Amino acid sequence: MAEHHAQAPGRLALVTGGGRGIGEAVCRRLAASGLRVVVADIDGDNARAVAGSLGAGHHARQFDVSDEAAVEAAFEDIEAGIGPVGVVVCVAGLLLMPGGERSPIKDTSLEDWERTFAVNARGVFLCGRAYLRRREARPVAHGRIVTFGSVAAQLGGYRSSATYIGAKAAVLGLTKAMARESAHLGVTVNSVAPGLIDTEMLRGTVQSSGALTAAAANIPLGRIGTVDDVAGAVDYLVSEQAAYITGNVIDVNGGYRMQ
Repeated sequence: MAEHHAQAPGRLALVTGGGRGIGEAVCRRLAASGLRVVVADIDGDNARAVAGSLGAGHHARQFDVSDEAAVEAAFEDIEAGIGPVGVVVCVAGLLLMPGGERSPIKDTSLEDWERTFAVNARGVFLCGRAYLRRREARPVAHGRIVTFGSVAAQLGGYRSSATYIGAKAAVLGLTKAMARESAHLGVTVNSVAPGLIDTEMLRGTVQSSGALTAAAANIPLGRIGTVDDVAGAVDYLVSEQAAYITGNVIDVNGGYRMQ
């Protein structure tokens, strides 16, 4: 049985991209740690299924993080109907692989560049801005924002496209800017940078199980990461124990990249 950090009772966490994969694991971990969770996803059916499986006191919302009006409407709805958001975890992400292959820069369309940045970078900006505006007006205890970077942005990537690498690098810089601007509110802003994690996104970048095995051999801990490995890092960052950590990046990569 996994140990969970004691959390202040009843804090409300909004998790984008919570309908599957890493986002779903984060929702489950935070709920187990005593937070009330709003599972947000562009796929409303997935969001409702996850929220329903968490039990009473948890909620689902369907919206596109790249849509300014939709993000603002969702925050208004949540804050008016459920309560002030204490924690925002921006998991929602997009890796476009035209034809199942990583697109080199010379072949990348502007449309794919813009769409990738819209979800991965603009989405974090919009959700972070909506949260900070409301926390300025209505402070909360132990406010937290957790963004998602990627080892791809730190290393220049192997399986990821330049558009994804660029967008995730933008998130890492934005995280530091938000950390500085929100510190006076007692809000911490940190990023989690996953390495190779067993998700649909990763499996979409490899052509065989043999490629996954070969990738694992290059990781010091000798295995591909799990969604629960990532969720554990998020759980810590949103906990009260992490109150003196802000503007930081936690690498969850099995030693794939060490600094």
